[in-house]
Amino acid sequence: MPKVAIYTRISTNDQNDELQIKELSEYAKKRNWQLTKIYSDTISGSTKSRPELDNLINDAKKRKFDIILVWKFDRFARSMSMLIESLNLFDSLKIDFVSYKENIDTTSPMGKLIFHINSAYAEFERELIRDRVKAGVANKRAKKLKDGDTSWGRSKLVPQKQSKIRALSEKGISIRNIAKELDISKTTVMKYL
Repeated sequence: MPKVAIYTRISTNDQNDELQIKELSEYAKKRNWQLTKIYSDTISGSTKSRPELDNLINDAKKRKFDIILVWKFDRFARSMSMLIESLNLFDSLKIDFVSYKENIDTTSPMGKLIFHINSAYAEFERELIRDRVKAGVANKRAKKLKDGDTSWGRSKLVPQKQSKIRALSEKGISIRNIAKELDISKTTVMKYL
């Protein structure tokens, strides 16, 4: 009897995950899966760290279950890349992933095929974005050279600002506070120290 973990997420305390839990529990029972644990987060989907999702991932690495069951992808992952990354991890651990509403089920050959198609599409999309960024940088560089501008990258800070950074640092002012006072990034402050 395969062991299944359920993951649910709601965004606010005004919402309720009872519907997700009820439908997923019934689905697991119909599939003759043994429910081991329900992981439930009440947190925005855009938040990087979610305590119960983190616990689920840690328990997956310990192989405490064979299947992860979610109501919908958007309840689980904040982006396609996060979803693909997580599914690759689960695949390497030999843990199946089932999304109830989207009817994606890696316990079946068709579900595995759809997962691999989605993975390939996500990789393709990353490559397209990378190519667009490279083309944009090359275009900007070419335009600057055409206009006779041989400088490239960020412009240097004027000497007065560079001196001010060093003076504030010598007074013991933190990098963060120097950056705030001079309205520049912390990285720029560190560069000139």
